[in-house]
Amino acid sequence: MRVRNPRGRNSARGEEWNVWTGVSHSQGLRGEETDMKTDRQWMDASRRTFVQAAFAGLAVAAAGIGIAPTALADVPALPKSPVTINIVDVAGNFQLTRDAMELYAKKNPNLVAKFNFTQTPAPELPGKLKAMQGAGRSDIDLVLTGTDFLAAGIEQGLLVKLLPDYAAKFPNLMANYLPAAAEMQKLAQDQGIEVVFMPAGPLLEYNPAKVKQAPTTPAELLAWCKANPNKLIYARPANSGPGRTFIMGLPFILGDKNPKDPVNGWDKTWAYLKELNSCIEYYPTRTGDVMKELGEGSRDMTVTMTGWDINPRVLGIVPKDFKVTPFKGMTWVNDAHYMVIPKGVPPEKVAVVLDLMAFLLTPEAQAYTYDKGYFYPGPAVKNVPLSMAPQASQDAIKEFGRPEYEKWLAEFPHTQSLPPSAQVEAFRIWDQQVGTQKTK
Repeated sequence: MRVRNPRGRNSARGEEWNVWTGVSHSQGLRGEETDMKTDRQWMDASRRTFVQAAFAGLAVAAAGIGIAPTALADVPALPKSPVTINIVDVAGNFQLTRDAMELYAKKNPNLVAKFNFTQTPAPELPGKLKAMQGAGRSDIDLVLTGTDFLAAGIEQGLLVKLLPDYAAKFPNLMANYLPAAAEMQKLAQDQGIEVVFMPAGPLLEYNPAKVKQAPTTPAELLAWCKANPNKLIYARPANSGPGRTFIMGLPFILGDKNPKDPVNGWDKTWAYLKELNSCIEYYPTRTGDVMKELGEGSRDMTVTMTGWDINPRVLGIVPKDFKVTPFKGMTWVNDAHYMVIPKGVPPEKVAVVLDLMAFLLTPEAQAYTYDKGYFYPGPAVKNVPLSMAPQASQDAIKEFGRPEYEKWLAEFPHTQSLPPSAQVEAFRIWDQQVGTQKTK
C-alpha cells in the first residue's frame, strides 16, 4: 500500500510533507491484520486523559538521530542462560507484534525462557513504574506504547536512553524506516524505537444505504449533519485515534494559519467544531463504542482512519459494505507505536530486549504487523510487501482492504501528529469548548 513519492509542499497552511514511499507488492494493498479483541484497548487504550499531564514535558521535534561512533555505549552481554521477559502493552500493540515475539522466543530458546504478556491502561503505568523503581525493583522489561506513555516516560525520567547508546543494535535505523515513519521516530527523543506506523486519516466512514452522497469537505459534512441531526458521531479526541486525527487534520483542510498550534493557530477549526457540535448528540469516550453504534445502525456516519475502517469490518462489528471517503485537499496525520525500556532492568535482560527489538524491525517480523488491518498498514520499515505477511493477513486485506487507499496515500501530503504539548492543548480546548457536558 505504499507506492509513489509525491512532492511535498510548504504552504501558508503549515508545513506539510508527502514522503509516503515504499515497495511495490503483488496485492496492491498494505494492511495489517488484527483482532479487535475486546472492543478495545485498541488505539484508544493507549490514549487516556492522563496525556494532558504526561505530554507537558515532552519537547516536540527531536532533530533526528545523529549517531556518532564515539558516543556508542557497550551493549550488555547476552545471558548465559535463558531469562523471562515481562512485556507490557499500553497501545493494543500485541495484535501487531506478539506473533513475531513468540517466533523470536522459538528461535532463541537459549535466551528466552518465556515471555509474560500483560496489557494495562496507559495512565496507570507511570505510577507503577515509579513505585517499582523507587523500591529498587524491576518487574517490567519492555513497554509497547503510543505517543502518550512515551511522553510520560520521558517527562518523568522513567526510560532508558537507547540512542546513540545502543545504536550498534540498530544499524542504519533511520535509513531503514519508510520516510514517513522516520519522521515519527524523531518524536521518540532517543528513548524509544518505533515499531509500527500508520498514515491514519482523517477519513469519513458511512452507511451507503443511508448516505447517498457522501460529504467531501467540512462544509458539506456540516450541512449533512444539520440535515441529519444526531446521525454523525465521533469519540472524545483525548481517548480516540479517529477523533484526535479528525481535529488535527481539520486545520490543514480549513486553511488555518498554523495547523501545528491549536492555541493560536486554529481559529477556523475551533469555530467549525463548535458549530458541528450543534447536530451531534454526544461523544463516546471510546472509538469501539462509536463503531458499535455505526454498525448497529443508530448512527450513519463517523470520522475514521485506515485501521479503524478495516478492522471492525473484518471482525463483523461494522458491515463489510460500509464506505469511506477522504476530504478534498486533506493532509494525512500519521501515527506510530514505540518500544521502550524502563530504567532498572538488569543488564542481561536489557541485552535480550535489545536483541528482540532489533528482530522486530526485520522484514520477517514486520510482515506480521499487517495483522487484520488494526494499524493499517503497519510495517514501519522498507521492503515489507504484503506477500510476506501471513496468509490470514493477506486474505483479510484482500477481502476488506480498499484499493483506493493506495491512490489516496500517494495523492495527499503527510504530516506528523501534533507535538505532545500541542496535543495536550488541543484536547484541553476541545474538552472545554466543544465536548463539555456531551462526553459520555
